[in-house]
Amino acid sequence: MRKASPRADAERTSAPLRGRGAQTSMPGRFEVCTRTVEDDGWGSLQPMDEAAVSSLSTEIREEHARRVINRNASPDIPMRQSVNPYRGCEHGCAYCFARPSHAYLGLSPGLDFETRLFAKTNAAEVLRAELAKPGYVPAPIALGINTDGWQPVERRYGISRACLEVLRDAHHPVSIVTKGSALRRDIDLLAALAREALVHVHISITTLDNRLSARLEPRAAAPQARLRLIAALREAEVPVGVLVAPVIPALTDEYLERILIAAHAAGAQAAGYVLLRLPHELKVLWRQWLQAHYPERAERVMHLLQQMHGGRDYDARFGLRQRGSGPLADLLAQRFAKTCARLGYSVLPPLRTDLFVPPRPLSPQGELF
Repeated sequence: MRKASPRADAERTSAPLRGRGAQTSMPGRFEVCTRTVEDDGWGSLQPMDEAAVSSLSTEIREEHARRVINRNASPDIPMRQSVNPYRGCEHGCAYCFARPSHAYLGLSPGLDFETRLFAKTNAAEVLRAELAKPGYVPAPIALGINTDGWQPVERRYGISRACLEVLRDAHHPVSIVTKGSALRRDIDLLAALAREALVHVHISITTLDNRLSARLEPRAAAPQARLRLIAALREAEVPVGVLVAPVIPALTDEYLERILIAAHAAGAQAAGYVLLRLPHELKVLWRQWLQAHYPERAERVMHLLQQMHGGRDYDARFGLRQRGSGPLADLLAQRFAKTCARLGYSVLPPLRTDLFVPPRPLSPQGELF
């Protein structure tokens, strides 16, 4: 049995944790032992105090990756290649579909996912080497698709920016989805890529309610900051869209039209949406969050969500996992389509692959041959 820690003590509170999305350090699905917390009858089961909360500071572990380009064949994901500079995400979004990936590291998809991060400090160098391999066929790369490449730690490490520099130098297409305002720092690189039709950016917005956003996405940029980011990208002539994600019935779905209107006014050219997804441990984590923040709505939220996922918390089948099925899902799709048509949303221009120039190899000392 693991030794108790302040992180484990988070499981003892029913009050919401401030500044974090997950409410507990629930074990991952691969753990061989679990732990439970019981009151001993002497009042030991108390809410976390300030000292315990402060102990949940973010820890960064640097790692050297052997490869960084991941490939997938999922029929409902347009990008076949991706690069993730970080594992875990300090944004701490309560709904993040990537949380269960932390279980592969022997860590909790709960608080560990947002407080124990991994930075692939050599990602740009490995990316350069992989692009330089003989026979590499260029195809758009989604940068930071599993966890946000422009989360707060990017301001310190700049790994996503370094990867963008490699892609710019190689004239390689890239696609970005982020809710991080740190992307504003990289508009110079994005503008250079945009001049050659090599970049798409989508800004993710869940709600326009600052209070709700602070609970759902405690360390992400505020909604208005994301709208300003859209405007800054368009001013730099970077192709930009808005991703309304996730849509949560009885919690954020009322903001669907308002987000589309506000993003279009800011300059967004394209739009998409994704229904709340609850794979693996996220089913439990999400219910914990609902009970902590919106106990009066929890049952209704889950009931409506189950109606859109065939009676289950989540339907993982391709084509359904992001949109759902049934009358409520159809109504949501109609609302989205009608609003997009009325506002004049279109699609972003195709990304070019014919300009690709393989990077020059590096010497063992890290210098260009």
